[in-house]
Amino acid sequence: MAAPDPVPPSRRRRVALIVLIGVLVLFAFALHWVSRPDRVAGLILSQVGKALGLEITASGASEYRLRGVPMLTIRDVVARQPGAATPLLRAERIRLELPWSTIRARGADLTVRRIELDAPQLDIAALQRWLATRPPTKETRIPTLTDGLRIVRGRVTGDGWSVDAIDADLPRLHPRRAAHARLRGRVISGTTRMPFDVRVALTRPAARAGLGVVGDLTVQAPTWSLPTRTRLSGRLHNGDDGIGLDDLRMGSDATWRNSGTALPFTFGIAGPARFREGELRIAPLGTVLWGTGVIPRLEAIGAFGFGPQLQFQLRGTLQAWPRSWPALPSPLSESTSPLPFTLGYAGRGDLSGLAMLGLQRDGAEFDGRFHLPDVLAWVDTFDRGSPLPPLRGRLSAPTLVISGATLEGVEVEFSEDTPQ
Repeated sequence: MAAPDPVPPSRRRRVALIVLIGVLVLFAFALHWVSRPDRVAGLILSQVGKALGLEITASGASEYRLRGVPMLTIRDVVARQPGAATPLLRAERIRLELPWSTIRARGADLTVRRIELDAPQLDIAALQRWLATRPPTKETRIPTLTDGLRIVRGRVTGDGWSVDAIDADLPRLHPRRAAHARLRGRVISGTTRMPFDVRVALTRPAARAGLGVVGDLTVQAPTWSLPTRTRLSGRLHNGDDGIGLDDLRMGSDATWRNSGTALPFTFGIAGPARFREGELRIAPLGTVLWGTGVIPRLEAIGAFGFGPQLQFQLRGTLQAWPRSWPALPSPLSESTSPLPFTLGYAGRGDLSGLAMLGLQRDGAEFDGRFHLPDVLAWVDTFDRGSPLPPLRGRLSAPTLVISGATLEGVEVEFSEDTPQ
């Protein structure tokens, strides 16, 4: 004989009804919560921020999609270290498309369909402060972007310089495959502008990988411009001395334009390039210059730095005195000896500061200083103006012949008023 049911049927029905109502309430609450994209975005950003040690907020309207390939769009994004006054990243819009397989993998799979960023602003100093707090990692994991990366109206800010109007298009990315991208923007340092439009190729996105860049870059100052067609190659470097390139090789076909004057020439540089603490440095630097007319042919070694100011030091040889320059006094004019030189500069990026020049030939020595814009203006008019360039310095020579008179133990002071 069956035991009697301790729970009457009516009570079981009431319990089932209560459970059903509870499930429906929870479902309705979940549906209401999920239907609020801002809450979904806030939860995701909170989890990402905790993992990275950042405060990440999105004050603009958010969107998401779950059907097909999940998508999340967040607007007015700000990421900063807790308590920091300056955010390391701002963006008007970030769009992220992630396959379900990536979401289910919980970080084991870094496959992303597409990333889009509108007007991202990256502060280099804030980024470096944040990176200094991160634990060391054995390797950097590179994601796979099946439908690429797109950046519009980006900006990177450093100490005394910035890169504005950045547009980048990376069609796809894979950790072990070659990558190609197009990059446009404008470097700004003081009154100097450097717009660029280049194509970039990587053998693979990893340290020591080969990099190739080709495209147009123009240096624009208030009184002159230097458009170039540039080719660059090297190997990626990431170490304690900064990020950069090993075995850098760069060659450019350029034209100096100033007050209606066009001076074409070709130059090349080589050396290790490092970017650290807001400064780009190439040292040791090797450079060559080939030109015609007033542009000399020379080879030099030295160092180059660009950050809060432009600076370089060169030591090399001028192969010959250009025929378009004012003639040297005899016997220097008859000599075919090369001319060792030193050239140094530290100042504004438009080269308007004071440069130092040392020059030698057959026992004669010149030690002086000048402003490049003044010398270039003189080059435009020296055939009908002053035969002496606007510089200050001292020339010493064992012998000079001037107006038929032979002078020995000569010392000549150049004292134009322009350079200070």
